[in-house]
Amino acid sequence: MNNTNDKNVAVNQETYALLYEMSAISGKSIREILQDLVQYKFEFLHSEPEKPDSVFTFIDLFAGIGGMRIAFENAGGKCLFTSEWDKYCQKTYEANFGVIPYGDITKIKEDDIPDHDVLVAGFPCQPFSIAGVSKKNSLGRATGFLDKTQGTLFFDIVRIIDRKRPKAFLLENVKNLTSHDKGRTFRIISESLEELDYEVNARVVDGQNFVPQHRERILITGFDRKRYSDTLRFDFSNLHFPERKPVLSDILETNPDEKYTLSDHLWTYLQDYALKHKQKGNGFGYGLATLNGTTRTLSARYHKDGSEILIPQDGKNPRRLTPRECARLQGFPDSFNIVVSDTQAYRQFGNSVVVPLMTEVARQIAGLLEYANKE
Repeated sequence: MNNTNDKNVAVNQETYALLYEMSAISGKSIREILQDLVQYKFEFLHSEPEKPDSVFTFIDLFAGIGGMRIAFENAGGKCLFTSEWDKYCQKTYEANFGVIPYGDITKIKEDDIPDHDVLVAGFPCQPFSIAGVSKKNSLGRATGFLDKTQGTLFFDIVRIIDRKRPKAFLLENVKNLTSHDKGRTFRIISESLEELDYEVNARVVDGQNFVPQHRERILITGFDRKRYSDTLRFDFSNLHFPERKPVLSDILETNPDEKYTLSDHLWTYLQDYALKHKQKGNGFGYGLATLNGTTRTLSARYHKDGSEILIPQDGKNPRRLTPRECARLQGFPDSFNIVVSDTQAYRQFGNSVVVPLMTEVARQIAGLLEYANKE
């Protein structure tokens, strides 16, 4: 009944007595019972809450802090699985959704991911090597998506799509993905998705119609041809924009902490730096925002000096945005919990998505799936 290794498990007397009783009942060793309890706790932390009123299901890959999740839940979806490796993002994600994302997607097997309707992923852009593809072509050997994307994180998306065959997917990336490596990277991505037999469409979309921020991102949609032939295709011209375009003053806090005001030293440095590059004919420098306008793109480096988006202040140096203002600039609700340091919060929101834009895209995808299912 009891394994000799059980003596290596350090527990108090009361707990040991309970474990001993469970061991006697189950016939398992105390170590085996502890392993079962740990596995149960692990699965509990990763288990998604029930959402009985959902109209479709989705998974959230490269999830960050959950901007895509908010969007697809707003559109009526239920998240079944999440993956995000960054421990600080995991902390924020758990604080807002009650679940800890699974870690490194490269170590997650396709069969361990539940079946789902929509795959959602804001995947990182890594260099794609086409040397191997060119060599195979020269030898007259066929190459598929697994060959073309091996060694990149995009490979993990295509292997999951290939195995689970969701009805649709939405991928998000930086605008420059289209021009990276003279367009070869985007060509490989497009061809790989087409080879999976999905009706693919892509468009660079600016989030400034939904938030007061100039933020262009490429969105790639796909619908399963094996289910829908070529009858389902996402039309970006059907996106509905708000009647009123938001401005920066809409998202600013009334009394921000003085710690966000730039020091004399930093403000002088930024002005001198901008002047030096202006004299050289370069456009580098700080961005002093217009309160009734739109900001530059918020980036993950904002925590360094805030130079790309500075808020003017009467009678004193400008200030950087607060983390809450960064959340608002990306369209996160004020109920969204910020539980990390300012530095991590700036990185997280700088890497996130424009939530209301993604909500509109998610609703369009959900609408197309609902229409197709009624046919």
